[in-house]
Amino acid sequence: MKIIVTAGGTGGHIYPALSIINKFKEENKNLEVLYIGTHNRMEKDIIPSLGIKYEELEIYGFTKNIKRDIKNIFLVNKAYKKSLQIIKNFKPDYVLGFGGYVTFPVIKAAHKLGVKTFIHEQNSIPGKSNKLLAKYADIIGVTFEDSKKYFNKDKVIFTGHPRSDEAKKAKKITKDTLGFDKNKKLVVIVLGSLGSGSLDSVIRDYLNKVDNKEYQVLYITGKNHYRNYENLKLPSNIKIIPFFDDLIGLFKDTDVVISRAGSGVLNEIIALNIPAVIIPSPNVANNHQYYNALSLKEKKACVMLNESNINSSIIKENVERILDDDEYRKDIVNNLKQMEVVDSCNKIYNAVRGIDK
Repeated sequence: MKIIVTAGGTGGHIYPALSIINKFKEENKNLEVLYIGTHNRMEKDIIPSLGIKYEELEIYGFTKNIKRDIKNIFLVNKAYKKSLQIIKNFKPDYVLGFGGYVTFPVIKAAHKLGVKTFIHEQNSIPGKSNKLLAKYADIIGVTFEDSKKYFNKDKVIFTGHPRSDEAKKAKKITKDTLGFDKNKKLVVIVLGSLGSGSLDSVIRDYLNKVDNKEYQVLYITGKNHYRNYENLKLPSNIKIIPFFDDLIGLFKDTDVVISRAGSGVLNEIIALNIPAVIIPSPNVANNHQYYNALSLKEKKACVMLNESNINSSIIKENVERILDDDEYRKDIVNNLKQMEVVDSCNKIYNAVRGIDK
């Protein structure tokens, strides 16, 4: 079997794509995979490093910069023509898209050539690419049940998020691996791979307020903001690092997460039933993080805070209520369990394989 997988721009698109590649490999020993991504985003480094064949397209997202957008129209057409040639040469059985503007020319080209296509929407509110691609896709998978209403009811299926499967299978990383006391509770703060400048000062204030508390805090700053903390003298219950490779493993020994509302991390939180304080980023397309978090909040499965009126005292109050109030914490955990989607990768694999039937 041969498949082409396309996704790009952020880990939120790339990592679910990789989860599905792994699932196809499990089911097909002689699988051939070709990944099509951008020429200048993170997938261009991640994918080849994993030994996966990679083709790049020069393409950019549309903005309000008229000159750049006019140039991009030509680049989209060029990328479409290149995608046609790649698909003709590779001859895939299926083409799968997991979001990002790079997927548009690839899925459109596959449809033109009569190759069966699948797209997956990770967020509650569909991105521009997936909205446009819906008419070219044979099957559309969605992470949140609420998202089904945006797509053709005859094509859309509720699959959940592939990362939830990865979270369940991940090996536990214990907190003492990082030098924490294994008998004390741990709060992990993670605001994306690059961090969050808009929340950095609030988190700094929060860390000052939990100096020498009975619980412990790990702040994963993101690469862009670690330099602000490198030389700080920290109390023994707080540690600050720029990134952590196996976060879902560590989540298995975490008591509370403070996070943005990217679909990937939310579905890891759901899969592992970790109480969380969620602060959606307002600086994303279609305000989709707000709606992602709202899907949990409406089921009382998280604490959701608004960045516009947040402060360190509000964060501290909500974190400590989860840590100290056993009944409140149990209710959140039980509500998370009700949101779990089992076998997301299997659902997607079977849906793709069922296109021909």
